[in-house]
Formats: sequence, C-alpha cells, structure tokens
Amino acid sequence: MTRIPKILHEPINTAFPNDVCLVATVLPSGFAQVSPRGSTQVFDDRHFSLWERGKGSTTENLVDGSKVTIYFRKPQLRADGTLPKGGIARFYGIARLHKSGAVYEEVWQRLIQPEKDRDPQKKGFAVLIEVERAEELDGTPLALD
Repeated sequence: MTRIPKILHEPINTAFPNDVCLVATVLPSGFAQVSPRGSTQVFDDRHFSLWERGKGSTTENLVDGSKVTIYFRKPQLRADGTLPKGGIARFYGIARLHKSGAVYEEVWQRLIQPEKDRDPQKKGFAVLIEVERAEELDGTPLALD
C-alpha cells in the first residue's frame, strides 16, 4: 500500500472547482469510464474518499473491490516544482463502498458544500479508495515528502 504524499493533501482537497480530480473505473466491456468527481478528498494518508451520487454507468459498476484510478492535475504544481512532470499525479486503488455507518458519516461531514448541495437528501454513498500505487505522469513512483 502506498501513501498519498502530505504535500498533495491540501491541493487535492481544494481542487474543486478548477482542478477537479478525474476518477476512472472499468466498464464490463473493459473500457475505462472516466468522470470528474468534485467530491474527491484525501481521507487519510492511504485513502481517498468520494461521495457517489451519480446514476450512470460509473455508479452502476462501482462495487466493493472495484479498481479505481484517480487522475489529479494542477498546473501550478508544475510551476512550483512539486509535480514537475505536467503537475500530474495518478493514484491506483481499490474501492470500498459505505452506505451507512461511521465512514459514511465522516465522508459526508468532510464533503464540500457544493457537493452536499447536489445531494440534499443524502441519497448517495461514501467510497473509500485504498491507494496501492501512486505515480508521476511518466510512471515514476511519487517520491514526495
């Protein structure tokens, strides 16, 4: 299991609305389904969280054990040298769904207000993604911190 570098926590957690993470899952056909997710947050050093409120193919195919890729790009991080290869980091992990309980509530509490406003009846669910690999644009493992 890989850590999410601390230097990236704040940029990821404040990515909305300009640098929203792209989240990719695998469709039954084998193709990638890539969607922007404004709810993507760093949950802790080893997990991302997101609030899944969609009704499309990403939601349909997101189950416990799903492989997920998170693509983060912030050009300012290239300029300041944090992520020199395009200001890009990729994270690969495994999803766990939480439709009730402590993790569900914690993810909801941390959720940014614009995302809460899009699900006023709290019909969505929390997803934790345990990061197995983190890399720069060229595939080099992230070695920050």
